[in-house]
Amino acid sequence: MPMNTSEDITNIVMKAMGDAVSERGHVNVLIAGRTGVGKSTLINAVFQGNLAETGQGKPVTTTTREISKEGIPLTIFDTRGLELQDYQNTLQELENLVKERLKETDASKHIHVAWLCIHEDGRRVEPAEIALHHLLAQHMPVIGVITKARADNNFRMEVQRLLPEAKNVVRVRALQETLDEGHVLPLLGLENLVDVTAQAIPEAYRRAFIAAQKASLQKKKELAHKIVIGASAAAAAAGASPIPFSDALILVPIQIGMLASISSAFGLELSTAFLSTLVASMAGTTGATFLGRAIVTNLLKFIPGVGTVTGGAISAATAAGLTTTLGEIYISTLESLASANKGEPPSTDQVVQEFNSRVKKKA
Repeated sequence: MPMNTSEDITNIVMKAMGDAVSERGHVNVLIAGRTGVGKSTLINAVFQGNLAETGQGKPVTTTTREISKEGIPLTIFDTRGLELQDYQNTLQELENLVKERLKETDASKHIHVAWLCIHEDGRRVEPAEIALHHLLAQHMPVIGVITKARADNNFRMEVQRLLPEAKNVVRVRALQETLDEGHVLPLLGLENLVDVTAQAIPEAYRRAFIAAQKASLQKKKELAHKIVIGASAAAAAAGASPIPFSDALILVPIQIGMLASISSAFGLELSTAFLSTLVASMAGTTGATFLGRAIVTNLLKFIPGVGTVTGGAISAATAAGLTTTLGEIYISTLESLASANKGEPPSTDQVVQEFNSRVKKKA
């Protein structure tokens, strides 16, 4: 049955959105540290959505709260109480929580990585922090995070020595500081922390982590480029035998799926309305009955000489070229907007307007 109605496109959009959300998954990060170590500042500097400002979260133990926000594929377990004299009780509660989550048959419920935050100014790793790092390392990758970094003086090496089971130790400054004499200390180590965490985290949850974070635009771009390569290969396979133009709509699901996955990688909140608006903008009219064919017609303008051939055929190389060009335009669109928004996801209107502008320039 020909795929040429707006209803067909809506069904493709809904499937693409569902697949993108499923492939992205959900990641759980435990962040522990004494009061005043700067966990809230770190959370808001690394992740989208000002998660540390969304309320107190849901208590899951007397010293741990669970923080999440709709549309962000991340749950944070914020653990306190390490400064208490009776910290053993905190550790026991936390171990019980971790083990309970591990009993879940759905691995997306497990805690996938832990950050153990230590204040650099204190120049000391407390017994509670050493004990916690050992406990957590039995169940997940642990990364030591030295917060409020100003002067190392070999403290990082000392932390590495005292936390031998940590995958790495990273110094960060999550907030720009201005010293009394006017010297400015810029943000430090956030991209490195994202890189180290992405390497340590189980691969199945890497997409969710990259989507949820905002500190490393490079990580989002790397993931998005991989998505484009995969989609282009699928398009080339579809065109292994030259596709008659009348059948070129078989490329549309591949390309819409690619746009959905790239949107997911950049942390956009996926919805049918957003993706439908984006797809409609590619056709040049939101009310086109033959929306799919309009999309292909407009995409063919990207390839010199092809768009002027009526009744011709689309080869594997052309199919891959169309898909790659479309994907790269969309990546450049989201990269530009993310930079302007300091890592936070842009609005639907911003995306559609900028995307249309870049598509017109290319065509």
